[in-house]
Amino acid sequence: MNSPRVAGHARLAPLLAGLAMLGPFSIDTMFPAFPQIGAQFGANSLAVQQTLSAYLGAYALMSLVHGPLSDTLGRRRVIIAGLMIFLLASIGCALAPTLPVLLAFRVLQGASAGVGMIVGRAIVRDCYAGADAQRLMSNITMMFSIAPALAPIIGGWVLGLAGWHAIFWFLTLFASVILLASFALLPETHAHEHRVGISPRGLVRTYGEILRDPSFQPLALSGAFNFGALFLYISSAPAYVFGLLHLDEHSFGWLFVPAIGGMLFGAVLSGRMAGRVSAERTVRIGYQLMLVAAALSIALALFSPLPMLPWSVLLIGFGAIGISLCSPTITLLILDRFPRYRGAASSMQAVVSLLYCTLLAGVISPLISGSALWLAIGAATQTVLGFVTWLWFLRVGKRELDAHSCASADAVAMEEEAEPQI
Repeated sequence: MNSPRVAGHARLAPLLAGLAMLGPFSIDTMFPAFPQIGAQFGANSLAVQQTLSAYLGAYALMSLVHGPLSDTLGRRRVIIAGLMIFLLASIGCALAPTLPVLLAFRVLQGASAGVGMIVGRAIVRDCYAGADAQRLMSNITMMFSIAPALAPIIGGWVLGLAGWHAIFWFLTLFASVILLASFALLPETHAHEHRVGISPRGLVRTYGEILRDPSFQPLALSGAFNFGALFLYISSAPAYVFGLLHLDEHSFGWLFVPAIGGMLFGAVLSGRMAGRVSAERTVRIGYQLMLVAAALSIALALFSPLPMLPWSVLLIGFGAIGISLCSPTITLLILDRFPRYRGAASSMQAVVSLLYCTLLAGVISPLISGSALWLAIGAATQTVLGFVTWLWFLRVGKRELDAHSCASADAVAMEEEAEPQI
């Protein structure tokens, strides 16, 4: 079903993708600057790594709030407020005189950066269902996927020109552009009559209902484990590029371009398959790709202790195709479970994923990032866990899966009978 207040995919997808890009730009532009930040503040690599962990921890915790606030106050208002806070936090990071001050403003950045991704998912489901929703989600993923590939490259260029402080001035500029675009183009998709009240007790009750849902548990874990296979490499990027590949700060594209290229291609495939291939088969194909990539990565790492260019990074990209193929379907299955609390459901999905990513970045990555073999084993473990939890969902949530596939098929049938509404 299309919202009359939304002017179609052509305008909504780029805006929502831009909002979602705040997260990867905030993480990945910093990677080339880790050695320079450590040198200026006299901090070791583990201490500098906490700029990522602090950001992700705040991102995860505040994700509990973004969605419910948008269920109560409306999507547009919450997104604009979050962008304003992010802009101010980026200025604070750029002016930080010490590492503790930088960490404090990174926490504030993380607390606000998730608003675009979380509320944006709810906007998609507010406006579209079935194949239309999967197609729009895939289009957003396709555009959004460019950000993690560009971010470390931009970070390296900016670092070479003006030092690490300038990276945060770049984030300030980027946030300003997205804020102006949101003022001008972002519609309000959550009507007043559909909004729900918010209170601490009600919030706890809603989240308890979501967490107890037998389908939410395996779906949220499956999505978290899937992305964890790629995020393990992303969070280990400085060690991988500097320590294993022996490249400089301008060479992060060797890791990120194949990885994000895979995400991009997978998003295109997901959009093409929407309504024509069942949700179960789409996810099954995604896992087949991920499992093959994981096995080949381990085999290559056993053969060569150091990554082999381009084969090692191409396998990361191959696995990313499967991750991106599964992601829209898993997200929409979660949102379809809670039509009255889509914002809260999106928040809880983000919290599960981000808390897990925080564990990977803060604990697992520092332990294994010095070895190509252990990174391959770690990523393969994520993929296997994701597949196991998807099989768990198939046992408990077959009805929801069938309903989702029927909605997609109905949407395609309607498209064949009439012109789509834009």
